Amino acid sequence: MGSQAPGSVLIRTARTALCGSDMPSFSQQAPASHYPRAPGVSMHECIGVVAASRSAAFREGDPVLAVPRGMAGLAEYFLADDSATVALPQHDHRDHLLMSQPLGTVIWACRKLGNLLNRDAVVVGQGPMGLLMAHMLSNLGARNVIVTDVLDYRLAVAPKMGATHTINAAKENAAALIADITKGRMADLVIEAVGHECDTINACLDLVKRGGTIVAFGVPDHKMYNFRFSDFFRKNVHFIGSVGQEIQADVPLAMDMIMQGRIDVAPIITHHLPFAEAQRGFELALHKQEQAIKIIFEYD
Repeated sequence: MGSQAPGSVLIRTARTALCGSDMPSFSQQAPASHYPRAPGVSMHECIGVVAASRSAAFREGDPVLAVPRGMAGLAEYFLADDSATVALPQHDHRDHLLMSQPLGTVIWACRKLGNLLNRDAVVVGQGPMGLLMAHMLSNLGARNVIVTDVLDYRLAVAPKMGATHTINAAKENAAALIADITKGRMADLVIEAVGHECDTINACLDLVKRGGTIVAFGVPDHKMYNFRFSDFFRKNVHFIGSVGQEIQADVPLAMDMIMQGRIDVAPIITHHLPFAEAQRGFELALHKQEQAIKIIFEYD
């Protein structure tokens, strides 16, 4: 730690969780010149114990949640800045507290949306982030929380996370069903939580009402998208992008909501694997095997 800048924290990893944004590195979507990746890449949902500190806020032995520098948390130890590190409260289920990091990004997105009471909301995509988003929208008072996905096992979990209606977009006409559920109003709010493609963000334009709001929450793979701009323009749609979080504000709030039982993350955690089985965990996530939703690696 001697050569590290003030505010640096060295953390011995205890648990990490796979995120969809970790998958492009694993599936070699980056240019060939970017490989081999740096040690520890890619992982950013991490908890552990402070091993050494150059921060007045943290001491050796403190349990923490931290976002690693360079997403390099797939390692026995990783470095983080104290601004990206949050003390872990005492809790029987540390794996639940690990979900505070992704939940924090949901909170950050919802802070942009204003009053959601009595609104009709749609979440496109029921991976871990879409499921957490559905739960948050339900908590914030949305009248209908309609969710879509193409995998039935994910849709089966959605009612446990606050969804009022589920639609398999591969088998059913989502726009027609949403029109029926909303009595022709269509959705006040549509959140795209799939990412990695342009088809789903375009499909949101068919689900949102005139003057409604679309939130781009899923991570894009490309700088340029073939977006139906004319439809967006003529429907007077509000378009919001949301990525990341304010760690020192959103993560502690997420922890509070989990500890108080206001957000139950248990239904989305499907696998606990030892770090030695990281390869298997990435393959389960990539190929959607064993009904995997959220996969946690344990390092102890």
